[in-house]
This record gives sequence, C-alpha cells and structure tokens, in this order.
Amino acid sequence: MRLPSLLTPALAGLAFWLGGAAAAQDIYSCVDAKGRTLTADRPIPECTDRTQRALSPSGLVKRQIGPSLTAHEQAAQDEKDRRAAELRAREVEERRRDKALLLRYPTPETHDRERAAALLQIDEVIKASNKRRGELADQRKSLGGELEFYARDTSRAPASLKRRLEENEGSASVQQRFIADQEQEKKRVNQRFDEELAKLRQLWALANPPTGGSRTVRN
Repeated sequence: MRLPSLLTPALAGLAFWLGGAAAAQDIYSCVDAKGRTLTADRPIPECTDRTQRALSPSGLVKRQIGPSLTAHEQAAQDEKDRRAAELRAREVEERRRDKALLLRYPTPETHDRERAAALLQIDEVIKASNKRRGELADQRKSLGGELEFYARDTSRAPASLKRRLEENEGSASVQQRFIADQEQEKKRVNQRFDEELAKLRQLWALANPPTGGSRTVRN
C-alpha cells in the first residue's frame, strides 16, 4: 500500500507549477468613476471608460490599456489612422520614385541627353508630317489644274474629281492638326523634363554634398 506515497511528490510538483502559473498572471488595476481602486486578474468592466494598468505579479506596470471609444470616437480614430497610413504610403512611394529617378539620371548630362532624344523623336514625326503636307499640296495643285477645265461651271466637274478634292482637303487638315498636337507634345515633354530637373538638382545635391576645405589665413 505504498502507491499513494509514491505519487505524492509528482502531485505536489504539479500543484506547485499550477500555482506558479496562476501567480504569473497580470493584475489589472484602475480607479473607477466613484474613486474606488479596483483590481482583477482580467480587464475591469467598470473601467472601460478610463485607463487601466496591467501590473506584473511584482507590481511593475507592464502596459496601460486606454479607455474604450464610442462609435463616433472610434470612427474618428479610424479616419485618423487611415490618413496616417496614406501619408506613410505616399512617403514610401515618393522615396521609391526619387531613388528610381536618381538611378536613371545619375548626372545632369544623362538627363540632357534623354531630353534631346525625346524632342528629336517628336521633330522627326513632325518632319514626316510636313513632308506629307507637301505631297498633299502638290496633289491639290494637280487637282486644281483639272478643275480649271470646269472653271465656268464647277458643277459640271466629275464626282470623282470632287471626291478627290474633298479627300485632299480632309487629309491636309488632319496633318495640320497632327502637327499642332506634336508641338503641344514637345511642350509637355519639356515641362516634364523641367520638373524632373528641379527634383534631380535636389537629389544630386544630397547624393554629392560639397566638401569643405580648410582655409589658410594670411596676415
């Protein structure tokens, strides 16, 4: 009948461990609306409208729990958090763009070359369009010569001639508008590069700060 005596140390150890775990729980403390100091082993319902302290078993403050918010206050806090998150995201995105811009244009020369290349490409398109306008002008002149045969009564001109004249005028108008659009595109390209240049000057200055040299003072 020694079995109970053999189990006693194990049971005693288990009881000690459970007691230590219970003792290690946080203790919550607050002063309620009536001025009473309340304590509990879990957040105190009577203090949801005020700050509660979570204490360690030794009495040290581990953390503080803020008061519960009303629906209106919670909505306001959520909006504040959302705006703060958007601001952080914009800042991260701006830093990413700045880094990419600096990698693409490490020097003023690289930026100048790309601007010149972009403008040259547009100029080539305008040049081709002007060439087409010249061809249409020659065609219009030829069609005008055919129309002279019906100068006394243009209504007698063949429908095919009238159609070619209309198509010529329409094509010339399209080319004219296209060239105007390309001129506007050149302005937009220059504006973009100007804005980039203003930002790049700041980034270049930060990446390559001026080095100060010592001065020799002569009497």
